[in-house]
Amino acid sequence: MISGLHSLLRDSDAPSPAKVPSGVRIYAIGDIHGRLDLFSALSAAIDVDDASRGPADTTVILLGDLVDRGPESSGVIDHAMRWATERRVRLIAGNHEEMFLGAIENPDMLRHFIRIGGRETILSYGIEPERFDHATISELSDMLASAVPEEHIRYLKAGEEKIHIGDYLFAHAGVKPGAGIEGQRTEDLRWIREPFLSSKADHGAVVVHGHTISSEPEFRRNRIGIDTGAFASGRLTALRLEGKMRWTFEAFEVRGTIQTAIRTA
Repeated sequence: MISGLHSLLRDSDAPSPAKVPSGVRIYAIGDIHGRLDLFSALSAAIDVDDASRGPADTTVILLGDLVDRGPESSGVIDHAMRWATERRVRLIAGNHEEMFLGAIENPDMLRHFIRIGGRETILSYGIEPERFDHATISELSDMLASAVPEEHIRYLKAGEEKIHIGDYLFAHAGVKPGAGIEGQRTEDLRWIREPFLSSKADHGAVVVHGHTISSEPEFRRNRIGIDTGAFASGRLTALRLEGKMRWTFEAFEVRGTIQTAIRTA
């Protein structure tokens, strides 16, 4: 059961010095990790919110790690692809998408993929747990290649490395300090933690990222982290940006019910 959108706007509406261009509205969604229930609720809340706010050039950005750890990775990809036929939805490929695509093609990478939550992804494609548990790596590789639809592979392969809009740069993990926006390597955009997380450097834009879990969204002068660990916490977070204002959206589980809320940041 999904409740309606609960408005939890705080009294202070302090604008951010960073901004997106006039007439542009951005919704960025953190790491989903197979939590289709939270993703479905949050995407529905975003559709309602966007429609209620009047015309805008709206883009939804998925910050990556759609797959692994949670139970419905295949369903999350289906939902993202379907949503993209209804509005502009851009996917940034995360490190888990990288590992998933690599595991489909390389049995050696499949071993590592399983250790970081790939078992749940493989089972989400209809492979029975008992069959999975008794299969060799070679057999699992064949199962995975047969089970994953080609359209899922094409969708994930088309994921972007970074997106730059206004004063914000969207990346899965973050950036390498000092490298500049155009000098970033794929490895850092998808995998970095330090020295990015503790850096106080000006990165050329405020970096909106996932990848590193925090109990609350992290607002720093040079970065905003919105991975609240959906697969374990039952809490999926998004960020809405318009002009100099920013808000957070949440879908969260309360005693088996999925609720949504919006707050000023």
